[in-house]
Amino acid sequence: MKRATSLALCLLAICQTLLAETKPNVVFIIADDLGWAELGCYGQKKIPTPNLDLLAKQGTRFTQHYSGAPVCAPSRCVLMTGKHLGHAEVRGNLQAKKKFPQFDEGQFPLSEQAVTIAQQFQKAGYATGAMGKWGLGPVGSTGDPSLKGFDLFFGYNCQSLAHSFYPAYLWRNAEKIPLNAKPIPGSAKQPEGDVKLEDWIGESYAPKLMVAEAEKFIADQSKRSFFLYLPFIEPHVSMHPPRESVEKFPAEWDAEVYRGECGYLPHPRPHAGYAAMISDLDGYVGRVMAALEKAGVTEKTLVIFTSDNGATHEGPKGTRFHIGGADPKFFNSTADLRGYKGSVYEGGIRVPMIARLPGRIPAGAVSDAPGYFADWFPTLCDAAALPKPAGLDGESLWPVLTDPESSKPRQKPMLWVFPQYGGQVAVRLGDFKLVRQDVNTKKPGPWEIYDLVNDRGETKNIADAHPEKIKQAEMLLRKEVSPNSHFPITIPGINSSPP
Repeated sequence: MKRATSLALCLLAICQTLLAETKPNVVFIIADDLGWAELGCYGQKKIPTPNLDLLAKQGTRFTQHYSGAPVCAPSRCVLMTGKHLGHAEVRGNLQAKKKFPQFDEGQFPLSEQAVTIAQQFQKAGYATGAMGKWGLGPVGSTGDPSLKGFDLFFGYNCQSLAHSFYPAYLWRNAEKIPLNAKPIPGSAKQPEGDVKLEDWIGESYAPKLMVAEAEKFIADQSKRSFFLYLPFIEPHVSMHPPRESVEKFPAEWDAEVYRGECGYLPHPRPHAGYAAMISDLDGYVGRVMAALEKAGVTEKTLVIFTSDNGATHEGPKGTRFHIGGADPKFFNSTADLRGYKGSVYEGGIRVPMIARLPGRIPAGAVSDAPGYFADWFPTLCDAAALPKPAGLDGESLWPVLTDPESSKPRQKPMLWVFPQYGGQVAVRLGDFKLVRQDVNTKKPGPWEIYDLVNDRGETKNIADAHPEKIKQAEMLLRKEVSPNSHFPITIPGINSSPP
């Protein structure tokens, strides 16, 4: 019996070694609310991002890549399942307890039937890990990351709890790991008095623990092929990075404190605090790349870096800061793009994207080929030579990744059907972008059309000159949008679901 067991273990080890020799690893890194122009390689002038700039030099940088949605949970749903917002199960941010009162944290869960990228890799024999923010179902629900393809999950299950960088606990699979006996809340106001950095700093800083777990995963799994998903939480507010990170940036940046008037936490140096979060994020990428190098797998690891949506949106009228004390205007976070997080204009969904795989993806290249989160499921399957499930909405970017000069026109549509923030719809048809606002209100807006080649800032609405584009978009939406009672949307002329 012992001999048979030993033989089985040896055969398993041999199979894993052969798999590791032939299949690339995948490390997929997502920033949280990182604006399109907040990296040096995308034009950022104030915040140094040397590790991500180096990643761009070693790989290919894409200028027309889009997130799955303009906010967190639905964007991650599109990424994980390869279904665009017309078919996605999760189409907005929604707390699980609103529909499933048995849960006291977490977001609306993926169903048992939903198939994720991680499940596809796990089925193929890959080790699978995720460290960061999940947001697609509580522990114990059908959307539990351990049921959606991850051997190991470490981080925040609930995106609302991820507003605190010094939380009471993080999850390791189904186990709560205590962190701070005195956790720092994610939200508070201080209308008067001195705003002190030390008042909002706890003992254990969650981001450092999550990147350390990622380093350990790489070391532990270096002898077999692995899929590692790293949805880091920076630069999403609350804004309370460590003092040493804040003090890297000039004191003269901050003549005004942030008192929490736009939500989340006060900060004595909001500009420096925000820059520190992006600088720290860049440092985590550097640590991940160093871990790959130390494990001897850098040359066979596909690394993707992107963001789940655009930079943080504006605060209430009469306030100078954006939500949480962010100031995208100070940092020129979206360059000339229109809109921010929560908007289907370019500033809300166009995101940085860098891809690196030595010998397959050209170094130092720049591509303007359009793509979005729905494309990653088929793309990663092609990269690893895995079978693709039926019914994916995305189009494989692998030909473009390996040949940025490829000029093959896109075959599958790019669309966003977002029921929140008034209800918004966007469709990209070649170089044209069609947008419709406030569709879930009593006064829906008209169709707008923009020529993104000549007007990427979406400043000139040319809808009157292109009625045929509107008809084309409406026909596409009739075909591509399925009902979803949990995230209803009314698209005038397309459906009649109640708002």
